[in-house]
Amino acid sequence: MRRPAIIEAPSVLGLRPSGVQDLPAALLGAGLREGLGAEWAGRVEPPAYDPRRDEATGILNADAIARYSAELADAVGAVLDRGRFPVVLGGDCSILLGNLLALRRRGRNGLLFLDGHTDFYQPSAEPTGEAASMELALATGRGPRTLTDLEGRGPLVRDEDVVAFGIRDAAESAADGMQPLPPRLRAMDLAEVRAMGAATAAREAVQRLTSGGATGFWVHLDADVLDDAVMPAVDYRLPGGLSWHDLEAVLRTALADERAVGLDVTIFNPRLDPDGSVAARLVQGLRRGLSAA
Repeated sequence: MRRPAIIEAPSVLGLRPSGVQDLPAALLGAGLREGLGAEWAGRVEPPAYDPRRDEATGILNADAIARYSAELADAVGAVLDRGRFPVVLGGDCSILLGNLLALRRRGRNGLLFLDGHTDFYQPSAEPTGEAASMELALATGRGPRTLTDLEGRGPLVRDEDVVAFGIRDAAESAADGMQPLPPRLRAMDLAEVRAMGAATAAREAVQRLTSGGATGFWVHLDADVLDDAVMPAVDYRLPGGLSWHDLEAVLRTALADERAVGLDVTIFNPRLDPDGSVAARLVQGLRRGLSAA
């Protein structure tokens, strides 16, 4: 078993300072490190937030996200080099770029993308320029080069090495004019996951991620993949979602595979959880899910 190593990545460069920057403190305060038997591998502080939308890219804090991604990739890479299992606590979803950059430096890897939103916007369709609505597009090479060609490495992950799991924003994203997902990127929306059963769907996702040329895969967990009834502490809420039992089954299935190389947790907003009960339940779900890692 690979011992988990927790990295704090409290960046809101791809969103806004709404409270998600407090995610690491809230989950650590709720006992995540002790529950996982994890070591602490440091904190990567983000640059100062700039609320002005960049004219060249149409994205908030584009240059700062690029710099931060390289610093986070260094931290994740150091954990991987020591044979540990990185657990990266965001922050917003733009931290995915740094995590995947760490893997891209090492070769070809895949991505299990657990998110209620597809996050495949192009800057022209994203109303406020938030990279946290574009990170899957950016990671697959779609968007301005500032964020799609980090260190000159091109796309961080190939279309065919991605499974978008549990998404449920089709009507909203279509109304906003989001670009469609490419045909080689496997999308398993909430309806399909429910029809198959979460564990069965997760097994199919892992089989896809491990049957091609990728040597491993990263797991990205946006808290809003959970049912809004049990996870109200997110900034962009949608009806429906996975149950706690579903999420734990997906994580156990995915992380039981030795080719799972790391996990990030994003978007949970402690300011929307005043009594700490949602944080405590999220820690419990992560502990149960990561028991297979």
